[in-house]
Amino acid sequence: MQKYANLLAMPELDSVEKRLNPFGVLSKLAQETPIRYDSSRGCWDVFRYEDVQRILKDPQAFSSVRSGAGGENLLFMDPPKHTQMRELVNKAFTPRAVQALALRIQAIADELLDAGSGEELDVVAGYATPLPVIVIAELLGAPAEDRADFKRWSDALVESAEDLTDEAFERINRKRAAVLEELMHYFRALLELRARQPKDDLISALLAARVEGERLTERELISFCILLLAAGNETTTNLITNAVRVLTEQPRLQEELTASPEGVAGFIEEVLRYYPPIVSVGRVAARDVPLGDHTIRAGQQVISWIGTANRDEAKFTEPDRFDLHRKPNVHMSFGFGIHFCLGAPLARLEGKIAVQTLLERYRELRLLPDQAIVPIPSTFVYGVKNYPVAGRRR
Repeated sequence: MQKYANLLAMPELDSVEKRLNPFGVLSKLAQETPIRYDSSRGCWDVFRYEDVQRILKDPQAFSSVRSGAGGENLLFMDPPKHTQMRELVNKAFTPRAVQALALRIQAIADELLDAGSGEELDVVAGYATPLPVIVIAELLGAPAEDRADFKRWSDALVESAEDLTDEAFERINRKRAAVLEELMHYFRALLELRARQPKDDLISALLAARVEGERLTERELISFCILLLAAGNETTTNLITNAVRVLTEQPRLQEELTASPEGVAGFIEEVLRYYPPIVSVGRVAARDVPLGDHTIRAGQQVISWIGTANRDEAKFTEPDRFDLHRKPNVHMSFGFGIHFCLGAPLARLEGKIAVQTLLERYRELRLLPDQAIVPIPSTFVYGVKNYPVAGRRR
């Protein structure tokens, strides 16, 4: 069984502390071996900005297609199919449509913080998790009572094996297969309902969308819904949580952003660079490809480390410093090229509103002492499973 390269499997990241903040270790690897083959994981690691960008912008040489990864999923498609699918989906997922969600996102943020009591808040469970789950559920047109299932499903889709044994990989694969089966049944029923009773939601819009006379097939529609569920929930949860983590680690930023809330958009961009929700992206060499002093052979897996590309000193001044006013900020946390994240405008909007609303409600936010913060056990996302804070209510 192939064990896809992941954050947990890297021998250099051998402790909870290093997985909670892997960037020092990863930057050291980038300096020592900017391109390396790791035989223990069966993959190439690529760390520098220029090389990562080269891989992500060349789908002919570095394919997104992976066996067993879901051929109807946008993430795992190459052109021309990817181009056609993305054009179809774009019709129902424009920046203008996303901006129209701002008032609703604000109302959800207010409701979640109103529901809290006292001065303590677990940012993950009480705020950063439910906000994007509710937004995605409403965007798709799913009933409110299904939100708990949405979170359970999205967690399972990004979860990784707990270790590198074949048994652990078999367990996680069985769990994912069961969840995907549930999702197929759920979205098939929802699609059938919306085909009979269209509403002002994304599924109804996707059902009606056409490009050159073609509609999405049922499998394509379901795969996109599943992708949106996972990508729209987990990564946005991590963006919001990572933003609060920065605010507690560097409390001066709370005062500056409270005084100048127009700076929150730039703050979100720097959070994306500094603590990216996606720390690595996988590709497969479609042919023998020279990269630096190496040749990557056809069929070999390549892991592009977004987390180190975003801290490449050849691209960013003082890359290990959080710079609220960093311009330009050409991070690659939403990817690059044809697979640039379709949901980037929505993630940015949710992150901005979530941070602004939290700062309007709380001052002097701090991490509660003596708390065991647990890193997410995932192959590619970067975040924590809990982040309890306290602050003074305004």
